Amino acid sequence: MSRPFDYAPERPAHIDQILNGLDRYNPETTTVFQDYVMQQCESQTYDCYANLALLKLYQFNPHLAREETITNILVKALTVFPNPDFSLALSLLPTHVLAPLSSAAHTPAAGDAPLSEAVQKLNALNNLLGGADYTSFWSTLDSDDLYADLVADVSGFEELIRVRIAVTVSQAIREVERSILESWLNLQGKEFEHFVGTVCGWEVDGSNVKIPLNKENEAKGTVVRENVKFDQFARVIRRAYEQPA
Repeated sequence: MSRPFDYAPERPAHIDQILNGLDRYNPETTTVFQDYVMQQCESQTYDCYANLALLKLYQFNPHLAREETITNILVKALTVFPNPDFSLALSLLPTHVLAPLSSAAHTPAAGDAPLSEAVQKLNALNNLLGGADYTSFWSTLDSDDLYADLVADVSGFEELIRVRIAVTVSQAIREVERSILESWLNLQGKEFEHFVGTVCGWEVDGSNVKIPLNKENEAKGTVVRENVKFDQFARVIRRAYEQPA
């Protein structure tokens, strides 16, 4: 049974009370939500519903918006890909920060506004994750110091991303070359073996990594049956004969 969209097991009682009452539309609660976002960043917890509520408050009260909080919400949303949380957060941002990229090379121009540049860079990372281009994700993340600044507040960001990559990989395949998986996880040597063996519970077998069978990566045959009753078939034949030539 799937969990409700607004479910967050670590959500404090006072945040839950705000979200379920009229105070969620009270501008004075923005500081409470902002502190909660920072708490999520520090404790490696996540509450999409509360974060979206804060972005909605920013929509109604743009003078209260904090760029650092907005980018932290987007970075936290990256850590739960392939869930659509990043796109949901993006849809609540002002249109001026979603402007088309200024350069033909699809990288933010130096003259772009700080928040706009940050959003565009994070959106580039989201697109790479969504396209399962994990190797390019890591190289892009390491290509600019601004990325390091953007993810600095989110404790364990890289580890959280690796876990999500591992989950996605485990849902699709049962065996992969070690060198390919190393590039996907951006890990080598003992760090790679520890993560794969201890965190994921996978087996390193020479140059390959074996992933245990699960309900997602198990190959299943599909049997398609058509249940057509005789009287339905007879009506179709009768209708064909009754049509004028």
